[in-house]
Amino acid sequence: MNKKILFIQPTIYDDHGKLVKKRKLYFVGLAHPLLAALLPEGWSAELCLETIEDVPYDTDADVIGIGGMGHAANRAKDIAAEFKKRGKIVFMGGPMVSLVPELAKQYCDSVMIGDSEKTIAKLCHDIEKGELKPFYKEPLNELSTPIPRYDLVLKKNIGDFLPVQAGRGCPNSCSFCTIACLFKGKYLKRPIDEVIRDIKYIKGLGFKKFLLIDDNIVADPEYMLELCRRIKPLKMKWMSQCAIQIADNPELLSAVAESGCYVLSFGLETIIPDGLKEVKKTWCDPKDYYRIIKTVNDAGIEVASEMIIGLDTDTPAVLDETIKFVRNSSIIAPKFYCLTPIPGTDLNKKMNERGSISDQNVFNYKPSISVNNTPNMTAEQITSEYWRVYEELYTVRNILKRTIFHKRMLKHPGRTMFFLMVNMVYRSQIKRRIAPNIL
Repeated sequence: MNKKILFIQPTIYDDHGKLVKKRKLYFVGLAHPLLAALLPEGWSAELCLETIEDVPYDTDADVIGIGGMGHAANRAKDIAAEFKKRGKIVFMGGPMVSLVPELAKQYCDSVMIGDSEKTIAKLCHDIEKGELKPFYKEPLNELSTPIPRYDLVLKKNIGDFLPVQAGRGCPNSCSFCTIACLFKGKYLKRPIDEVIRDIKYIKGLGFKKFLLIDDNIVADPEYMLELCRRIKPLKMKWMSQCAIQIADNPELLSAVAESGCYVLSFGLETIIPDGLKEVKKTWCDPKDYYRIIKTVNDAGIEVASEMIIGLDTDTPAVLDETIKFVRNSSIIAPKFYCLTPIPGTDLNKKMNERGSISDQNVFNYKPSISVNNTPNMTAEQITSEYWRVYEELYTVRNILKRTIFHKRMLKHPGRTMFFLMVNMVYRSQIKRRIAPNIL
């Protein structure tokens, strides 16, 4: 029996309801190439990256698999509905879908909840037997995977790096986080030999950079130290995200930098301590942010940041101070998200209890639109403030100040010019009311 799955990584709708399209996609998802590598004998795969190509609704694929990050769920359900009309078998997966499986099931034949490595082959065999189940769920106790089907993306207009996974999950329990909600403090690490195997593989494909996918690379310092020791001889450049505690582990920070890491993304969330208490992230200290950023910069690593707008502690004055903080720090690429009450999270429960959620339709949730009324601002005011913060930080003057007119230009001119381009792309997206770096 020969069957084909068309995997689709959907785009998102902008704030005007139009599909977000780009000429090039830099952040390529790993889930679909990985699942394609796990298909049983007799099954083949194709992949559509909707941000840079059109969905082939006339495909000869027997089965359609749709995933994507949380804010792409709205587009995912529309694609699923269209393929259902055309008589295709459709399954969905991903973080948002995993948190609202009953809702997602209304638009497809089956929902894969959480980790899918153990269930993708079962789903395929059930389709062969005509016994497809409505839900598939089998959490992992260990993380070991084959080389992803990178060949599915190589001929597409993608950036100059590919993703490689090290760990999955996070030991922290921030109240707004889907990872915390799905993994409940569990953190799984792949065998280092596997990670190095994948890095060597993409190097063999001609790539000089990779994105290390791990929800928190400092969760196991000894593991990360050994991984960096093994990465260093490969002479590859890489980027990732992690908790700010790396600044207080000189040995690990040095190893990460020496192994080729050139940018880390930190979830700073807010500069107000009470705001961090609100989201159960008290292990961060905003008074220490300047030192942390400087320490990481001094190690030769650029800092990108992610912060939340719409906390109970936020006011226009607080956000003015946030703008000032970002301007005075050396953050190379600041990003922001409206606080979103993702179903299943502690945050969602809290907001529902006090009746502050203005829209219960999770498919409407976006990083750029607030659905939360706080004691200080309405949801509409928060959305307005979100764009104001972005507009003020992404003026041409501020972009130039943190790139070519910054001392980093003398130390790392090529890298700085790259981030100048990134900032200008973000500026263009902001003008079009597209939240930067979502795709």
